[in-house]
Amino acid sequence: MDYQRLSEVMRSLALEAGARIMEVYASPDFDVRSKGDDSPVTEADEAADAIIAAGLRAAFPDVALVTEEQAATHEISATDFLIVDPLDGTKEFIQRRGDFTVNIAYVRAGAPVRGVVYAPARERLFYTDASGASVEEAGPFGAAPGAASAIHVADPVPEALRIVASKSHRDAATDAYIARYAAGDMKSAGSSLKFCLVATGEADLYPRLGRTMEWDTAAGHAVLAGAGGKVVRFDDHTALTYGKPGFENPFFIAYAPGVALAPPA
Repeated sequence: MDYQRLSEVMRSLALEAGARIMEVYASPDFDVRSKGDDSPVTEADEAADAIIAAGLRAAFPDVALVTEEQAATHEISATDFLIVDPLDGTKEFIQRRGDFTVNIAYVRAGAPVRGVVYAPARERLFYTDASGASVEEAGPFGAAPGAASAIHVADPVPEALRIVASKSHRDAATDAYIARYAAGDMKSAGSSLKFCLVATGEADLYPRLGRTMEWDTAAGHAVLAGAGGKVVRFDDHTALTYGKPGFENPFFIAYAPGVALAPPA
């Protein structure tokens, strides 16, 4: 894989898809439908998916592609593949809360090694560069990359951990797990932004005790890994891997390595 080209293509497609998403977001009304799993989908999801899928297939025709909005791609079996969630946080989008993202990642040997997360309503853009290190680019965003700053996880303070959890999927099990830590600050955020908050050092710990799919997490996982963070399974604290049957994730924990993880229960 040509990682320099991959970084450039992923960034460009994320921005293009984000611009189309914001056109729909700014409209007075848009259609919302339910998919087979009862999750919502909008014209923004589908338009962004069309942009990204076409761009990736043109640029990397020999690399397998998995994307949330194309069920046929969920049947592939590969250890190296591109994976896309064109609009993560559709519920946030529908409620016009802003915490939604465009996510594109490349998985190699079961690990997400490159990724881009773009939050168009928040005007925040995170991605891995050609070397695999993570950066946040300052806007406004143009065709050519602008000023970008390296990001890195924080050195946590055990007595005052900064914890981020889902805005739309918070439950009693998550709260019970969080209660096992000495929390100094609690944040709620939607979509893959939670990974990025840990990657930039704005949070130390993000536990997810709920259903997610690999396209929900791969790009954020790549950005966090490139910033020195880790993502592990909740049950045994082994690395969260990709290319699993059905692309469904177990519960997981994303964190800065300085956090001493509590056992599952």
